[in-house]
Amino acid sequence: MRTNVNEILLGDSQDVLPWFPDHFGDLIYLDPPFFTQKSHALLSRDRTKKYEFHDIFPSLETYLSFVKNVLHHCRRILKDTGSLFLHCDRTASHHLRNVLETVFGEENFQSEIIWSYKRWSNSKKGLLNSHQVIYFFSKTDQFKFNTLYGDYSPTTNLDQILQERHRDACGVAVYKRDENGCVINGKPKKGVPLSDVWDIPYLNPKAKERCGYPTQKPVLLLNRIIEIASDEDDVVLDPFCGSGTTCVSAKLLNRRYIGIDSSEEAVRLAQKRLEEMIVSRSHLLDHGLNEYRGKNEKELAILTNLNAFPVQRNSGIDGFLKEHFEGCPVPIKIQREHETLEDAIDKLEYATAKGNYSMKIVVQTRESPQSRFFPLETNVVIIQSLELQYKRCMEKHTVMIDKKDSTSRQTSVKLKYTAVTETS
Repeated sequence: MRTNVNEILLGDSQDVLPWFPDHFGDLIYLDPPFFTQKSHALLSRDRTKKYEFHDIFPSLETYLSFVKNVLHHCRRILKDTGSLFLHCDRTASHHLRNVLETVFGEENFQSEIIWSYKRWSNSKKGLLNSHQVIYFFSKTDQFKFNTLYGDYSPTTNLDQILQERHRDACGVAVYKRDENGCVINGKPKKGVPLSDVWDIPYLNPKAKERCGYPTQKPVLLLNRIIEIASDEDDVVLDPFCGSGTTCVSAKLLNRRYIGIDSSEEAVRLAQKRLEEMIVSRSHLLDHGLNEYRGKNEKELAILTNLNAFPVQRNSGIDGFLKEHFEGCPVPIKIQREHETLEDAIDKLEYATAKGNYSMKIVVQTRESPQSRFFPLETNVVIIQSLELQYKRCMEKHTVMIDKKDSTSRQTSVKLKYTAVTETS
């Protein structure tokens, strides 16, 4: 029997798992083939190596039999306090749920976790696929679980949350009051318990953590699984470790780990990653979604009126029209409060210098004197914002009224002068 830890093993998981004793592992995470019936390949970051992964089976029955065999071994290896997380997508998730319930029992199903992420749009008919599923099963009802907490929603009335409640005679939850009628404060709150929908960014192509292995998952995703279902020094097992993300996460969180993969290149890559321990942080998770939003309400309203997509974190382009012009996207720049019109045009021209655009738009939001001796030569289209159009319209109307009043006063003086002359 094998009881060594902190290593990556080469071999088919069906052949290697029987080596392990019963009640050995605390947590097992599986990211098996998804039954896509495709071969997946990616280049390494330095583009010197090609990693391939074949997800092809003779039939669905063969695939499910393969996964079921692995799961039987996993259940045997798990301690009674252990849990298993199986990662899959829409291709065969419904079939895998049935297999899991057969092996672990319906009563040991704990959660269906939705890993939600943003992906690039495509032209495929139907809804954009932007999530994967992770099934959480325990071996028994004595499983370990560490509750994680997050911040309350901006719409939550925290002052009410922090007040104690009880149910009245009608069963309605009401505030608990003391003998003087004052509301009683409740116990301190830790936040909102982690839900089963996880918004964790997909690894972008430039992430330092990305190693070029197809199906690579972010360490942040595995961190969350390992944190909620294990403690320090526990044994974490991954029968399909691929590039070794589970093992990197386990090492990072002071857990013991074992990885298994049938690819020699994958094993070498996992070992290399365990030596380097490169983990990308998520700016989104660290700072929140608002950190990416650089547009104020006024600018978003302008873009909405133009039927344009907003662009965040770009000083030269604020948006793109949803409709192309002459087959090309149309970039938009909004003149800022302390920005001349020429400066706004300059920034748009600089930001779009390397692109191919048949039309570019600057939205003028205020009057500004010409700041150059010679006018700027540009083919940028200038559009006045509705606010500026309204302001100009009101100014023009005011001038017309002033002229009318002036004419009226002159006529009145003339009439008075005529009347005085005739009297004389």
